Amino acid sequence: MPRTARSIAAGGFYHVLNRGNGRQAIFHKDADYDTFCRIFADGLRRYPVKLYCWCLMPNHWHLILSPEDADAIGRLLGWVGVTHVRRHHAHYHTAGGGHLYQGRFKSFPIEGGKHFRAVCRYVEANPRRAKLVKRAEDWRWSSLAAHVDPPAARPEDVAADAWPALTRWPGKKPADWEQRVNRPIEVAEAEAMKLSIARGRPYGSATWTAETAKKLGLEYTLRDRGRPRKEREDEGKE
Repeated sequence: MPRTARSIAAGGFYHVLNRGNGRQAIFHKDADYDTFCRIFADGLRRYPVKLYCWCLMPNHWHLILSPEDADAIGRLLGWVGVTHVRRHHAHYHTAGGGHLYQGRFKSFPIEGGKHFRAVCRYVEANPRRAKLVKRAEDWRWSSLAAHVDPPAARPEDVAADAWPALTRWPGKKPADWEQRVNRPIEVAEAEAMKLSIARGRPYGSATWTAETAKKLGLEYTLRDRGRPRKEREDEGKE
């Protein structure tokens, strides 16, 4: 099938996700995570994209990005993906052994304010929800590991040019941010987030979501999937 254009506008906030092919692990050891961080940090210096929040997990990663032009995220992640896959195959001697990623990245637009903070919280809480750590800030490969806003947004033992450079949040980050990330996420909020991840549905207030979906050609993400057409037609024949 032909690839469709990404529904991304300059200056907006976007949650971006990709997974290992068949949900296989893409990071097997500490050095694998660190290598991706170096590649991603290099990519951010090459392309006009702002990074606000991120988290690497064993078989997937999450990013909160804002592009300065509409195709910047696609160009950034295209370069990062190719570079990461090549280095991964070279290190593990798996060239020709199949795809590392499930495909192209998934994304959805995010409204600012509380909705932006909600998605960042969801992203940074991933390691705690997955029971990889007791407290989310103890997971090294996450923007939360820095504990503070930039410019000190990296572990002390990591060189500055090998760590993804963060942009300060719009508005002030809550003083109790770590405590918020470590609290359980409300069921309704988590379900809405998962729906946006699965369908690319804009995440925000009802009015903003409808307006953004129309602007970016994402109206289909607001419709219920329902049952397959053939199933409905067969039911009518009974």
